[in-house]
Amino acid sequence: MQVTEIRPTVAEGAVAGAAPGRGLPRFWPLLLLGAAVLPGAVLVVVGRSLDEPAVQAWRTVCLAVTVQALPFLLLGTALSGAINAFVPASVFGRLLPKRPALAVPVAGVAGVVLPGCECASVPVANSLIGRGVTPAAAFAFLLSAPAVNPVVLTATAIAFPGSPEMVLARLLASLVTAAVMGWLWLWRGKEEWLRPAVRHTGHRPGHSRFTEFRRGFQHDFLHAGGFLVVGAMAAATFNVAVPRTVLDVFAGSPWLSVLFLAALAIVLAVCSEADAFVAASLSGFSPTARLAFMVVGPMVDLKLIALQAGTFGRAFAVRFSTATVVVAVACSAVVGGVLL
Repeated sequence: MQVTEIRPTVAEGAVAGAAPGRGLPRFWPLLLLGAAVLPGAVLVVVGRSLDEPAVQAWRTVCLAVTVQALPFLLLGTALSGAINAFVPASVFGRLLPKRPALAVPVAGVAGVVLPGCECASVPVANSLIGRGVTPAAAFAFLLSAPAVNPVVLTATAIAFPGSPEMVLARLLASLVTAAVMGWLWLWRGKEEWLRPAVRHTGHRPGHSRFTEFRRGFQHDFLHAGGFLVVGAMAAATFNVAVPRTVLDVFAGSPWLSVLFLAALAIVLAVCSEADAFVAASLSGFSPTARLAFMVVGPMVDLKLIALQAGTFGRAFAVRFSTATVVVAVACSAVVGGVLL
């Protein structure tokens, strides 16, 4: 026997308090009124607050940092994508010396002429290890490439006009940190800490290089651009919202200021092509402290720790990141004390 399903009509649904289909909520007129009134009230409050001097100053600092850094972020991610798509990873293996102790500083210096963001340096280092490059040299390149490439150094020169010593200090402190970490791995590193993941970098046979470049550039730019905006907002907040007396506690002490900005660089995770502009906006701190911000940031931050843990293993990421922070802060303090 066929059972006929009885459906309520529109009129019956309306009488019962339900709309056709799934039905309207019981108090839908109040919800409709709230949806119409609340957004307008929020807009009025926000609009008035935007006229406050503190908010205007915050907006100005945030916009200035973002606009200044954006061209360098575009250039840096484009060059990184081009190297990933058009330069074979085997080139690195052929150019490095066979002796690991010599390959470490050479790999560090290679970062000066091979630009790349910190996000791209992790899979590149993994690819180098997979192609027979000693891990110590790969790690030196991983640390130096995002910190001393031409785009980053040019951005630093523009962010600190009339201060060529800041550019030189960043170059030297970053190179020394990368070399020391490479040699430290040769001395104390253990294979059981390293669990390289199998991830492809570079050109895939049969695929369009231009498509790989476009996708790599798009991924790196959107990923790094988000961190740039967050870093600009955080820098603006520090300049406007944090009381000067609180900052003076850290800025007034040479060691506390260095440690504070080093920790801030780890948390903010600003792209290396843009971090110089964020550092320049932190004008209440000493040049050495701002140098530490620019040396630590491209080598150790929250996103890099996650990338290293996913690529090489958690045991490696914890040990390597901790040691890198200590070495980077020490090198920044020494080089900054001499040059700045």
